[in-house]
Amino acid sequence: MSIQREFFGHTPEGDAFLYTITTGRLTAVLTDYGAVLVRLFTPDRNGRQEDIVLGFDDLADYMNNPFCFGASIGPSANRIKDASFEIDGAVYHIPANEGPNNLHSDKTFYKRLFRTQTDDNSITFTLKIPDGEAGFPGNRTFSIRYTLTEEDLRIDYHASSDKKTIINLTNHSYFNLAGEGSGDVLAQHLQMNCHAYTPVDDMLIPTGEIRDVAGSFFDFTAGKAIGKDLARSEADRESGTPVGYDHNFVIDGYTGDGRMLKVGEAWDPGSGRVMEIYTNVPGVQFFTLGGVTVEGGKGGRAYNSSAGFALETQFFPDNVHHDHFPKAVFGEDRDYESTTIYRFGACRE
Repeated sequence: MSIQREFFGHTPEGDAFLYTITTGRLTAVLTDYGAVLVRLFTPDRNGRQEDIVLGFDDLADYMNNPFCFGASIGPSANRIKDASFEIDGAVYHIPANEGPNNLHSDKTFYKRLFRTQTDDNSITFTLKIPDGEAGFPGNRTFSIRYTLTEEDLRIDYHASSDKKTIINLTNHSYFNLAGEGSGDVLAQHLQMNCHAYTPVDDMLIPTGEIRDVAGSFFDFTAGKAIGKDLARSEADRESGTPVGYDHNFVIDGYTGDGRMLKVGEAWDPGSGRVMEIYTNVPGVQFFTLGGVTVEGGKGGRAYNSSAGFALETQFFPDNVHHDHFPKAVFGEDRDYESTTIYRFGACRE
């Protein structure tokens, strides 16, 4: 097995490249700009290959894309209230880029060119960020390794820091199991092993409550079509719930010991494609594009607000401000390590 490399475009830090890994069943295309997953081809029940992740054809669109298609997110994914936090009595201020709050570390990773090392079926992207960049403490080294097998796309994250700091990494791919650009995902099904979620205020900041999903439109424990309760979610916007889903779910069985847990699975009745998700972090953000339409996707297509869904494994948003949330504070004598696995198959019915 070999990895093919091709020129993708110019960035302020140098040339960016595309890297293609192919196994017998799966093909992944990645770029060193933002450690982005650009394409992911998987077979349907009849063996037909389709790219199942939303994205763009050109590097320039990735450089200017506010929706983080396929991107690695760090040093801290999701939201931090008031764009500030305290560690051991020291207060740190980071960019306020969503009202008064911080989202996705002001896309620090997404604006950077990573160093690349390839192996037979894996690519490791590394990035060093100095103390104080974007307001976060610590001289930090990050590595993100994508490994492709016959069934899995595995992402292994590692980070070290010489100071205590927030590290909370994820991948922000949007999936459409019928194939990107094929229409909406409302009839695709999602099942999650998550019996609780973290409610949010009108700025999408967790309130601190951990609430049972039973009886709510956040209940995916038995599996249901993504669109089944989407109208209820949108109708409830006045009570503080935003349009569509953009919420952190609590993964059942998390104990912090590094064990891999099954988050759940999604499947498309039309194509038969099935995607299982596994991780060893405590939460997953389920996001359905938030009522927006993105122009100029792959092939010039427009992606509507239901064109894909993201499942971002993570520590809970704003965990630094809630004592009972698992903490994403690492550094000095505690490195950050996590793994997420997307496993692909197909059902006949």
